[in-house]
Formats: sequence, C-alpha cells, structure tokens
Amino acid sequence: MKQYAFLALSAAVSILLSCNDNNATATNEPSKDSSMSYIQQRVALYEKVKLTTNLSQLTAKEKEMLPLLMEAAGIMDDLFWLQAYGNKDSLLNAAQDEAAKQFMLINYGPWDRLNNDTPFIAGAGIKPPGANFYPKNMTKEEFEKADLKDKEGLYTVVKRDAAGKLYSVPYHEEYKAQLEKAASLLKAAAELAEDAGLKKYLQLRAEALVTSKYTASDMAWMDMKTNGIDFIIGPIENYEDKLFSYRASFEAYLLVKDKEWSRRLAKYVAMLPELQEGLPVEKKYRSEKPGTDSELNAYDVIYYAGDCNAGSKTIAVNLPNDETIQKTKGTRRSQLKNAMQAKFDKILMPIADELIDASQLSQIAFDAFFSNVMFHEVAHGLGIKQTVNGKGTVRAALQEQNSWLEEAKADILGLYMVTTLVEKGELEGTIESYYTTYMAGILRSVRFGAASAHGKANMLNFNFLQEKGAFEKTSEGRYKVNYEKFRSAMNDLGALILTLQGNGDKAGVEALQKEKSIIKTDLKSDLDALQQKGIPVDIVFEQGLSALGLK
Repeated sequence: MKQYAFLALSAAVSILLSCNDNNATATNEPSKDSSMSYIQQRVALYEKVKLTTNLSQLTAKEKEMLPLLMEAAGIMDDLFWLQAYGNKDSLLNAAQDEAAKQFMLINYGPWDRLNNDTPFIAGAGIKPPGANFYPKNMTKEEFEKADLKDKEGLYTVVKRDAAGKLYSVPYHEEYKAQLEKAASLLKAAAELAEDAGLKKYLQLRAEALVTSKYTASDMAWMDMKTNGIDFIIGPIENYEDKLFSYRASFEAYLLVKDKEWSRRLAKYVAMLPELQEGLPVEKKYRSEKPGTDSELNAYDVIYYAGDCNAGSKTIAVNLPNDETIQKTKGTRRSQLKNAMQAKFDKILMPIADELIDASQLSQIAFDAFFSNVMFHEVAHGLGIKQTVNGKGTVRAALQEQNSWLEEAKADILGLYMVTTLVEKGELEGTIESYYTTYMAGILRSVRFGAASAHGKANMLNFNFLQEKGAFEKTSEGRYKVNYEKFRSAMNDLGALILTLQGNGDKAGVEALQKEKSIIKTDLKSDLDALQQKGIPVDIVFEQGLSALGLK
C-alpha cells in the first residue's frame, strides 16, 4: 500500500498566521490577538467533552466487547488518515508544538475543516478535492473519459500505472492488512455477543471488510432490534470525495442504546408514508413510497473514529446509504444524545444568549433541538431516490452536487415533519419553540464554514429563509423569527430542492450553490463576534476505556 506524504512539508513546519485571500468568506478567521498563533486560537474554539455512559446497563460480556470494538475503530481512524491526507506520522512528527499537533489531529491533516479548508501549515497548498481517492494530477475530464472498472464505485481507489493509464483497486486489496486485522477483531467481538442480531451483524461486517461487499451486513444491521450495543464501522459517507462524491470514507461509532428515549421515538417511522404524501411539491416528486422497516433510536456515543470525527462532530446518523436498501428496508436513524446535549449546552445556548432576540429566548429548548436533529435524519428518507426523467438515481445525476443538496433537503423537510406532527398532536412542544431553536441551531452550524456539504446546506437554508423574511435582524442586532413567514419559506425551499433532485438538474443545483451557499458580510460579522467572545465552534472528545473508567 502506498502512503502519500504531502509535498513541500519542511522538517521545521511553520504556522500560517493568517488566512489566504482565497478564503475571504471564511466564517472562522482568527481574532487579532497577537499573543496567540492562528493554531492556538483555533484549538481554543474546540470544547473538550468526555464521552461516557451508564455502564451498569451493560452485561459483563458487553463490557468485554468494548476494547475489541475500540481497537477496530482505531484501525478505521488510521485508514481515514490515509484517505484524507496520507502518512499521518510524517505530518505529526513535523509539528513544532503540541497545539499544532492537536490541530492536525482534529482536522486529519493540515487543512482547517471549519475554515473552508484553509491550510494552516506552510507548504500544504490547497486541499485536493479528490483527497487520496484519485491521483493528485487527475482531472475530472480525464476520469470521465477513462475506461475504468467500478468507475463510480464506493469502495475503490483510483490510481495511475507506469504508462499513465488510470485503474482502480478495491479497498480490501489496497488496505488488506488493516482490514484483515479489523475483521478479526469483529469476529472476536461476535463470539462474545449475546444478542443474536448483533452477533450476525458483526460476523457479516467482518466478511464485508475483507471483500468490499457490504449489502448483506447492511441488511443484518437493519434487522437488529434488541441489541444494547451498536457498532457502525466501514467505508460509509462520501463527503471527503469532493471531486465526484463517489468514494466512501472509513469511520466508526461505538454506541450504547438509551432504551427509554428509543421507546419514545419508535412511533414516528410508521408515519413516513403519510408525511411523504403531504410534501409541498408536485406529486411526481413524491411518488416513491419510503420504507418503514426502520429503527429510530437514541444512543450515548462512547467512541468516534475516522470521517465522523474530523472537524465538526456528527450528532446523528442516518444509514445505510444504499438506495436499494432504503427503498426496501428504510434506514436506521441513530440520535447521539450525549453529544447533542454537549453541543446544546456548550455552544448553542451561549450563541442564543448573544444573537437571539430576548423576547424569543425562552422558546429555545433541548427537546426541540433533539427533535430538529432527529427529524433531519428521518427526512433523508423522504423525497425520491430516482429522477423523474430517466437520468437514473439522484445521486448519479447530481454527482458532486448531491451531498450538500441532500443535507439541505433533510434540514428543511425535517422542519416540515416537525410542523406537521405538532399540528397533528403527535409531537409535544410548540411551533414557536421548534422554529426558534432551529434559528439558534443554524447560527451554530453556519460557523462550520461553506467548505463541507453541511456547510453549503446551512448557508443555502440561512440565505433563502432570510430573503423570504423568515427572520429579521432587530435594531439591537439580534435575530427574530417571523413564524408565519418561516413556515411559508420552509415549504418553498422544500419544493425547490425536491424539484431539482427529481429533475436531476445538476446545472440548476450548481447555480443555486453559487448564488445562495455563501457567507455574507453581515452574518460574518456576527460570527466573528462569537469567536471574539470565546464561544466554542465545536467539540473534541476525551474517549476510550479510560474515559469510561475501565482502565
């Protein structure tokens, strides 16, 4: 396996003290405090959180499984480093101080993920949009013309041979030694598993890692119903491939089910077909029937690794991504409750205290935040997966434009679901609470910048809602929601996104991104003010056996 060390990194790595001109719209530029370097200021914006849970709910054998699963997760972490950057050790060993090393670990490389991938190490250059999934000097046109096996495959690396011809290598061959080790750990954990569904899933997932055939294990994962531990592992999301959004990145989550909260959530999945019928768009764009054999659960997350741990931390998961499984089985929506609570307490509420109109502050609540995030994930199951005009799947038609628009769709249709369920009496709380909490939430999430799929989605939603009068800035410089206009704007944006997806209108999506997925001056000033006050941008974790008190 070839490991890539980025060009032009010197032994004495120097730190960039300012953003380059290409990132003039960055939301998280450092303050003017000359006593701190750029990196020191950026590291200070991540609040440390200990990942733990009530271990008394686990059996003795479940506790025995934890170190095995964490070791397997660590392998996914190493593999994501290879995909996102290359040789981790060569980069970390060049760090001048502990702050630089810590920031490299947060970002899995020398590019600041929450500041539009600005390089913070001299010589790093611009982050390659194709990461290490493709040759660095490969153009999109060259790839599109190439005769490649598994051209749009999730689980292959594209390389160039000595003659300059492109070819692909399956992950299970490219990362053979690491994946075989991870598979052996999963098999050992399966021997300890007392839940039949979990045992079967771990056995099949072990096989998937060494064959790159994931469907059977995804189906087994969906069939699990009574497991107390969940373990998501493998190449899963496409966000790191910003060239085409084809290749999947390695990651892992280790989760402990909150059974009481999960029971409260179980009823909503059965309501998906009814909610699909009510989508505010022409019938042809809501003609598919969403799967209802889904799981909607709350968990404490006790370990993150790889893609989900890079930059901003994931607080909810909607999987599997396979459209065929989604249509037949649905998806499992996993709400990471302890991580959500940490972001609400340490980030969202301090932002609200600074930027939300005082008359609406009382409307902000954790349960509303939890539900907004939860229904974002559920809303991935709404809409359509196949275009209405013969262009194939939405994912294939939109290519690299798919991920960010899908995230915007989930945000806005999640709000549509909340609105409908509150009005039907199926969800506790008020529309005012959900909309105001969403407003505070979007002011939290737009701080992630516009480089990621989620960042582009946040900016589209913010700018569209603002232009429609869904909220306004008061004379005191605070944000105040207009609840009536918010609902109307929400439906208009949902219809726009579903139509673009259904038509497979890539050009239209590109135009929308250029027009709306931008950070305007007024918002940037507000976000800079949050940074000046030291309000965290995101969280980093103290995790592992020691954090759980098991070592």
